[in-house]
Amino acid sequence: MKSIKFAAVALALAAIGSSNAAVITFQTGSSGAGSQASAQDYRSVVDAAVAGGQTTVLSSYDNVSNNSVFGTGNSDIAFKSTIDFGLSAAGTYSFRAGVDFGRGGAVFLDGQAVALNTNDMWWNFNYNTPNGSFLINNQALSAGNHTLTIYGLEGCCDGGQQVQYAAANGNFQSFSADTLAPAVPEPETSAMLLGGLALVGGYARRRINKA
Repeated sequence: MKSIKFAAVALALAAIGSSNAAVITFQTGSSGAGSQASAQDYRSVVDAAVAGGQTTVLSSYDNVSNNSVFGTGNSDIAFKSTIDFGLSAAGTYSFRAGVDFGRGGAVFLDGQAVALNTNDMWWNFNYNTPNGSFLINNQALSAGNHTLTIYGLEGCCDGGQQVQYAAANGNFQSFSADTLAPAVPEPETSAMLLGGLALVGGYARRRINKA
């Protein structure tokens, strides 16, 4: 009986898995590249730069900079922010990012370019600042997992940045590990779930045979 209880606990933990929070991956690298011609060009240049740079997972995306996170330089920086989130039901969402990208940047949603700005971008903690932020309005999203990716290039001087989302007719709020949890289990979570089911079934059959 204890074994069956243990298996049930394992099954419950597998169902929760690692998908109970949005995942915010923040990467930086060194790059002296200038403004790029397209969103795809920003993606290529930044991906190459951060491949040899620094990576961490943030608990929230509010007043984030290269220096505050990694304690390193404040010039010639390539930024890549990947936010994996999920929706339990289809809905309409908007996104905005206040950035410090002196050489511009781009935003992708589920692998598709949704914003591009080749100008000097500095939001100065105010979303009404001209050319200071990205705004992606009214995106119809299906239930399931989604990815928002932000690429940027900064010459100087690494100001604090923020990324937010809003449901239809709702207020913007900053992304954090406690919001917009992935709705669909990751492959490893599904495998754990199936393993837990098999374990419970095996113990149940043993008890029947013994009876």
